[in-house]
Amino acid sequence: MPTPLANRTAVVTGASSGIGAAVARALSAAGARVALVARSPAALDETAATLPGESLCLPADVSDDAQVAAAVDRVEATWGVPDLVVTSAGVCDPATLAELTPGSWRHTLDVNLSGTFYVAREAALRMRRAGVPGDIVTIGSELSVIGMAGYTAYCASKAGVLGLTRALAAELAPDVRVNAVCPGPVDTPMLAAEFAAGGDPRAAYEETLARVPLRRLGTADEVAAAVLYLVAPTTYATGTALHLDGGTTSV
Repeated sequence: MPTPLANRTAVVTGASSGIGAAVARALSAAGARVALVARSPAALDETAATLPGESLCLPADVSDDAQVAAAVDRVEATWGVPDLVVTSAGVCDPATLAELTPGSWRHTLDVNLSGTFYVAREAALRMRRAGVPGDIVTIGSELSVIGMAGYTAYCASKAGVLGLTRALAAELAPDVRVNAVCPGPVDTPMLAAEFAAGGDPRAAYEETLARVPLRRLGTADEVAAAVLYLVAPTTYATGTALHLDGGTTSV
C-alpha cells in the first residue's frame, strides 16, 4: 500500500473517540507515526490498538497549557519535532442563554479554542525553530459560520477556531500550512450524547436530518479523508476552511 505520510510525525488531540480516533487511524494507515492525546488513558489505549503503525499515548487535558507542552515534549523526545498536527479535542454542552453558566462558558472556550491554540502554538514554534515544514489542521464546525439557538458557547468557540486558523496561516506561511475542516453533524459519540440530552434522541435525530440538504449524518471517516486531503504535499491551501457539512452552510 502507498504510504504518502511516511516519515511524518503527527499529533492528534481528541484521539480517544469519534473524529479524532478516525483521523489517527487514517494518518497511521498513510504511514505517519501518531501521538494520541486525550484525557482518558484507557480510551487512548483502545485507539492505539486499532492503528497499523507506530503510536504514542499521551494522556493530557488540552485546556492546560503546561500539560500540552509536556505532551509535545514527549513527542519530540521520542520521534523528533512533530510536523503534522490535528486539533480534534472538543466539547459541546448545549444550553439556553438562561442556563449557560459562566463556568460552562469558560470550559467550552478553554477546551475548544484555547486548547486548539495551545497545541498549535507548541507545535508551530518547534517546527519554526527546527526549520521543519509542516501542517496544522484545526477542527471547526458548521457553527463556525452559522448560529444556532442553545449553542452560544459552542458557536463562539468554533468561530474563534476559524479566526485562529486564518491568523496562524498568515503568520506561519510559507513553511507551515494551517487549514480547518468544518464538519456539519457527524455520527459520533458526542453527537449521540447531544441527542440524548434533550430526552428524545429520535426526535433530535430527525430534526437534525431535516436541516441537512443531503439528509444524512456525516461520518468520522469522511472528516478524516478531508484531513488527509489538506495535509497532502500537493494541496495548494492554507487558511482554508473546508466545509464538510452536507450543505448546511449553503442554504
